[in-house]
Amino acid sequence: MNAFALPPDMQSRVLHDEPMSRHTSWHVGGPADLYFTPNSVEDVAAFLRNLQPDSSVLWIGLGSNLLVRDGGIRGAVVATHGVFDELERINAGEVWSGSGVACAKLAKQCIKWGLGPAEFFAGIPGTLGGALAMNAGAFGGETWSHVVSVTTIDRAGTVHERHNSEYQVSYRHVSGPANEYFLGARLKFEPRPGVSNEDIRLLLARRKATQPIGEWSCGSVFTNPAGDHAARLIDTAGLKGHRIGGARVSEMHANFIVNDGSATAADIEQLIEFVQRTVAEKFGVQLNPEVRVVGERA
Repeated sequence: MNAFALPPDMQSRVLHDEPMSRHTSWHVGGPADLYFTPNSVEDVAAFLRNLQPDSSVLWIGLGSNLLVRDGGIRGAVVATHGVFDELERINAGEVWSGSGVACAKLAKQCIKWGLGPAEFFAGIPGTLGGALAMNAGAFGGETWSHVVSVTTIDRAGTVHERHNSEYQVSYRHVSGPANEYFLGARLKFEPRPGVSNEDIRLLLARRKATQPIGEWSCGSVFTNPAGDHAARLIDTAGLKGHRIGGARVSEMHANFIVNDGSATAADIEQLIEFVQRTVAEKFGVQLNPEVRVVGERA
């Protein structure tokens, strides 16, 4: 694929055959045909308009909750982290956040402003864009509980303002207007003057004590089935520590799969499928992946 008729300054920010292992928290993934880092919404609009109409587009933040297969991505990747990073207080109870803002940064800033409940965002290992796309949550809180409206851009490069009523939201699932990508959101909170960074520190300390923080993972691999927890089922099935190639089920938290440094995307995907089959055979429960799997097999 070519960088087509983009201005020279934009062409310099289009990488060809870029290894996605450099941009995902699992540190695996083959090359993307095009990898674009925009400077502005206008940049993105121009890039999208110049793409071939049938070219696919993947938006990526911190690369968590994402498994890119070893064959890579035929199409374009747009990187948002560090780009759409506006974060401002609109009024007494509302905040505007760009999709590239890390959820941990959003949590800490809301505490500085005395707004909440927002501390749960610190437990989401990604950006707001990803959290909006899947209604991410942690510590009992969920993203879309706070969404008033979102700003999106469609495949033709047109920007839209959407009210939250235009989306159907459930546990780890969001559906709305097709072929639109989140640029940011207006979020509503309440005054929480008593909350401090110590609350976040305690939440993160609890997370660190129960999850393999520091190892290469994507966060939780499976959504929790109704009335149960994926980690409990995987643990009870005796799968902690089970390994395929360089991928293994974490001994600390069974709903995490970690890359020991040598895993391929195929190792991880095969382990995901093995865990699903084993839990289904033992308990009759179908575990659904929370992680998004994209790209081509090698």
